[in-house]
Amino acid sequence: MIPKEIFIHHSLTKDGPTVSWGAIRKYHMTPASQGGPADGPWKDIGYHAGIELVESGGVLYFEILVGRFWNEQGAHAGAGHNAGSLGFVFIGNFDLGEPPAAMLERGAKFIRFWMDLCGIPIEKVRRHSEVAAKTCPGKLFPWAKFIDLLRR
Repeated sequence: MIPKEIFIHHSLTKDGPTVSWGAIRKYHMTPASQGGPADGPWKDIGYHAGIELVESGGVLYFEILVGRFWNEQGAHAGAGHNAGSLGFVFIGNFDLGEPPAAMLERGAKFIRFWMDLCGIPIEKVRRHSEVAAKTCPGKLFPWAKFIDLLRR
């Protein structure tokens, strides 16, 4: 798979100093009958990467976390949009507030790397809400600021 676009998500979960990446992976891999996604279980977390607040030795920082390998189709954007795309999730609920500036900047830097590596134009970095009935990446996610960061 050669990615042609990138979809940006938010997890709709509270972020904090404990890693919830594993909880999201576990949810995605749980059968629907046991509380997983309606079309679950999936073989792995649906996203290719994400960013989350982590704590190590009493220090808080934002870390990029790996999900599916880039040559594997994700399960993040819905029918017809997973093939040929990469999914990146910002851990947090950005319907309730904006992501921290440091999170936005670090996430944009990583996504810019994907864009450069795969030749993906900025017009193909899209909100998940463009293809799904969701608010993703959140009502308060500063999209214009994020796009400006990608242009740097």
